[in-house]
Amino acid sequence: MNPAADSSWHQRNGPLFVEERLIDGGGTPQVFLHGFTQTARSWDPYVALLDQSTPMMRIDMPGHGRSTHIRANLPATADLIAAQCGLGDYIGYSMGGRVALHVALQHPHCVRRLVLISATAGIADPDERQKRRSDDAVLADSIGELGVPQFINQWLAQPMFSRLPTSQADISDRCRNTIKGLAQSLRDSGTGSQESLWERLHELAMPVLLIVGEEDVKFCNIAHEMKALIGDNARLEVITEAGHTVHLEQSQQVAQLLNRFLQTR
Repeated sequence: MNPAADSSWHQRNGPLFVEERLIDGGGTPQVFLHGFTQTARSWDPYVALLDQSTPMMRIDMPGHGRSTHIRANLPATADLIAAQCGLGDYIGYSMGGRVALHVALQHPHCVRRLVLISATAGIADPDERQKRRSDDAVLADSIGELGVPQFINQWLAQPMFSRLPTSQADISDRCRNTIKGLAQSLRDSGTGSQESLWERLHELAMPVLLIVGEEDVKFCNIAHEMKALIGDNARLEVITEAGHTVHLEQSQQVAQLLNRFLQTR
């Protein structure tokens, strides 16, 4: 069944739009955090491949989907999610991975296991971070000039998304986002606005799974560096024939990895 049409999903109370699927017998929920320009529904094809006996939550991030009216930077977003979702196994892709990392560092009692897909701990060099912040601001301004559909097309035309099948790109869902929401998300939660978390990675005590696509060279290098700084509780999986959207490009393989990781006691 398509999760989008599954009546077992219900809205969870709170400021963010969060849908949860409860399971008889309970259990630790898997909490899914999407990337920039996506929505909670972007996880639907992937979620269908996961263990269906586990509770799940999917979130529309600030500035996206049905949380388009919410404005929050990364630390504030992490606070909102921790308060609304509580204990869970947190799975974040790209921007969602950066948010999940903030949740794990700010609210470690809420994160049983952490999965970071094509994510980074930020930009360590202050000058590079400032340049990225300026670039993000220019990009945010361009959304209003182009309109959401054209901006989405240009965004997905980047080399990092070259392996993403059109059928998995969810363009129509992405285009439901608003100019104001996406622009504010870039300004508040872009990599340039994020404080570097590299020096705090050693604080992560929970099991951590890092997943990257082999052809996403930049994030492969980042993931190797993150694993070294996190320590022995971190595991790195590099998926062949995959780029930045590795969980959509090689969904079966990544789903199997995730099922094994989250079921390990």
